[in-house]
Amino acid sequence: MVSASGRYVIAFNGEIYNHLELRKELSKLGAGGTAPAWRGHSDTETLLAAFEAWGIEKTLTRCVGMFALALWDRETRTLTLARDRMGEKPLYYGWVRGALVFGSEFKALRAYPGFDNAIERRALALFMRHNYVPAPWSIFENIWKLPPGCFVQVAAAALTPGPSPACGMGEVKPYWSLREVAEAGLRDPFAGSEAEATEELERLLRQSIAGQTIADVPLGAFLSGGIDSSTVVALMQAQSSRPVKTFTIGFHEGEYNEAEHAKAVACHLGTDHTELYVTPEEAMAVIPKLPALYDEPFADSSQIPTFLVAQLARRHVTVSLSGDGGDELFGAITVIFGHGVCGGGWLGSLCPCASLPRKASAPSRLRRGIASLACWRLCCPSIRAFGCRATSCIRRQRSLPPRGRKRFICAWSPIGRILPHSCLAQRSPRRR
Repeated sequence: MVSASGRYVIAFNGEIYNHLELRKELSKLGAGGTAPAWRGHSDTETLLAAFEAWGIEKTLTRCVGMFALALWDRETRTLTLARDRMGEKPLYYGWVRGALVFGSEFKALRAYPGFDNAIERRALALFMRHNYVPAPWSIFENIWKLPPGCFVQVAAAALTPGPSPACGMGEVKPYWSLREVAEAGLRDPFAGSEAEATEELERLLRQSIAGQTIADVPLGAFLSGGIDSSTVVALMQAQSSRPVKTFTIGFHEGEYNEAEHAKAVACHLGTDHTELYVTPEEAMAVIPKLPALYDEPFADSSQIPTFLVAQLARRHVTVSLSGDGGDELFGAITVIFGHGVCGGGWLGSLCPCASLPRKASAPSRLRRGIASLACWRLCCPSIRAFGCRATSCIRRQRSLPPRGRKRFICAWSPIGRILPHSCLAQRSPRRR
């Protein structure tokens, strides 16, 4: 979309939840000629008007939403790439055969003619350590992820291909910082009572849910029956004049089935509830699709049921809210490692890592990373060969003593050259 003045051109993926409030503020500036006459009702048009009225950085600081955007300034011939505060939308950028490419999905970059960027070995090491590829790295050489809450500006005259984001690029600048927000909260903590804090939290949650339920398409929610998703659905239903459409995936194994809890919550709230019980065969059928679904490997077994519940919801709605992120926001995560790759259970028999030795036979991070690579299966012979060789070597070293295991793993390529010995030598904690 092009701005009213013709100066800015934007490519935008996402949604600005507070764009109506921003539009009201911009409309007040209309008498002075700063804001244009509105041509439509989209948040993209609001963004362009805000960039013209307030500038780029000030506009980004005022935006609440999930987005990845590219803004071209025709006057200064400068490209601005920006990502939302928490990084809900990814934004990749970098060099392919001397050309600057960018997009909110790797699929767009790989569609560029002649894309042949190799696997980034340093990013592979980070993946083995963290179970995902953290920003600013990506799984491919010379391609990077813009960190959350940041923007970068690229002048056309300064474009110079290179092996780092600094080559031919401007400085990556934060426009919003989670650390600064947390530190400000510590300096000026909430002074009310527990009851007042509860009321304020509910007000903020209601406000957030209200902003995210403004949509021109059918809306629903994933419901697992847990605290997070149940809270989201309850607030959605409280603000809706019709039953909210909710969706749940169930399993025939009672030990792992949460569908009964979700059904009880849905009945209590009066939602229009849909559930689907999945068989092991249906879950296994998802595995070959993972490389096309996800841009980069990540070692989270929930990617399979997440796809299944999204597939179920798409038959009825276009957008769904979920309870993801609640544990991180409210400090509920206390244990990161300590279980097998898939945590046992129904997925343990489906994942390619099922036959890998457990307990102290190989570091848990290494097992988890190799398993995800096996599931991800990039269309790259080197990655497939890497996964097969890693699995084979882990099986062969079962009979070695601990010191021998460390030397054995460090001896074969590429693991021995990209992972620190401290990580390789780590023994898996015993299950409790």
